Amino acid sequence: MVGSPELELEVAAELRLFLAPRNRDGLVRARCDGTSSLGHVVESLGVPLTEVGTLTVNGRAAGPGYRPAGGDRVRVESVTRPQVLPAERFILDVHLGTLARRMRLLGLDTDYANDRGDDQLIDLANAGHRVLLTRDRGLLRRRSLWLGGYVRGDQTDDQLADVLARFEPSLAPWTRCSACNGLLAPVAKSEVAQCLQPGTRRSYDEFGRCGDCGQVYWRGAHSRTLSAIIARAAGQDSIG
Repeated sequence: MVGSPELELEVAAELRLFLAPRNRDGLVRARCDGTSSLGHVVESLGVPLTEVGTLTVNGRAAGPGYRPAGGDRVRVESVTRPQVLPAERFILDVHLGTLARRMRLLGLDTDYANDRGDDQLIDLANAGHRVLLTRDRGLLRRRSLWLGGYVRGDQTDDQLADVLARFEPSLAPWTRCSACNGLLAPVAKSEVAQCLQPGTRRSYDEFGRCGDCGQVYWRGAHSRTLSAIIARAAGQDSIG
């Protein structure tokens, strides 16, 4: 509305990727309508509240429910890293399948399926108290979502590094099924021999089996590549 009072927002550098190109310097002026909350104003700029840490208004801490007035000076900080979670459980949207498999390789409790809509994802995240990881900003702005996080990076390696840096979850490599997220348990070779190819039976003696879907695992030809992924995630040069 022409003539409406304005407030000024200074957006932290880590959040400026969400802003329109004209606002990427981080200083934004927005109009006050007297009814919209500060959280609504921030999200109207493109910044999901899941990515916001502290908010200060005129140097004092404020919550997203604060109703800004003309002349207010607002500072929008990024969420603190590492972000403490009530539980290290995740659910990923349909576009992050490769990331889901990487997270399961590291032993992270990661729910994923490639046929879920937005409403179902939110329902599952809320019911299971899982953090919804996505690159869909609109999904993160859904008010019904209890907790979510924007995944940065276009490549899977970068996405995994971002998730690990943000949440610093406890890793337990080789303990989850990459197909269904079930837990793996050691299994005797004699119990799975009938489902193995002859070359696998000859070459390997140690196996694990998913307690949920029954998938059998062993350290095969790709184990060196997978071990390298685990080593990078753990911040090591090598892994045994």
